[in-house]
Amino acid sequence: MGSNSKKDGADTFESSLKKLEGILRELESPDVPLDELVSKFGQAKECLDFCRARLDAAELKIKKLDPDACSDFGENDGE
Repeated sequence: MGSNSKKDGADTFESSLKKLEGILRELESPDVPLDELVSKFGQAKECLDFCRARLDAAELKIKKLDPDACSDFGENDGE
């Protein structure tokens, strides 16, 4: 019934991560003009914020399904 395709402008985690990786490759070039560098940095930050939000939401869902799964996300109560 439904499609996993997001054609209405909403990004998926995967597409946003690929976009972020592409931007970072572009930023590694020493030939990027300053104005473009600033613009690309802003785009990269938006992608990063989106990815973090999606990861946080996924982590919360997993914690609700399995409270013991917290240790799988780096939260340990050990020394």
